[in-house]
Amino acid sequence: GCTHGIIHRLVAEAIEELGIDGKTVGVASVGCSVMCYDYFTCDMVQAPHGRAQAVATGIKRARPEDVVFTYQGDGDLAAIGTAETVHAATRGENITVIFVNNAIYGMTGGQIGPHPPLVGMKASHRPPRAGIPRSTAIPCTCVRFSTSSPPPAYLVRTSCNTPANVNKTKQAIHKAFQNQLDGKGFSMVEIVTSCPTNWGLDPMKSLEYIEEKMLPEFPLGVVRDR
Repeated sequence: GCTHGIIHRLVAEAIEELGIDGKTVGVASVGCSVMCYDYFTCDMVQAPHGRAQAVATGIKRARPEDVVFTYQGDGDLAAIGTAETVHAATRGENITVIFVNNAIYGMTGGQIGPHPPLVGMKASHRPPRAGIPRSTAIPCTCVRFSTSSPPPAYLVRTSCNTPANVNKTKQAIHKAFQNQLDGKGFSMVEIVTSCPTNWGLDPMKSLEYIEEKMLPEFPLGVVRDR
């Protein structure tokens, strides 16, 4: 019911359509992102938790002719990997970042992530009745704080909750890879998605939750396009 499978397909389609399969290297670290190793035919590298963009930077510096992308969840990119994200963006590293945001740690038991989208969100380490006080529920919006320095070339937030949004996400991912081919620098596509298992909702209710609860806190659209 989550949209990782859709996102995998969109990334794979972009790689295939751009004709870069033979020179693409993907990096994922810890979380549901590691499943992508089973689905992509390009080279993949395992990174420590949160360090995917640091590893991707090293690969790109050593092999600038390769196309390098990271595939990361919010617990990885926006929590333990916050520093790596900010610094890679600030340096304008010529890499492509695919950021899957479901506001929860999907693989490690359903703890709430660094992107709490609303008061009262259920999580494995919080009683449902407790929720989160508003004073601590300000979402950590990576595509926004990455604009604090000039270098990032492309920052966009999309979703895969509707067919129309799937098409927009495909266009965004394609553009993020094309930017790297054109040497424009750092590009990040944040994709607001669901985790039916840990949200405790069925797949259809999860899509409604995205629309009603997530998107008001994480509005879709282009944040920067240089």
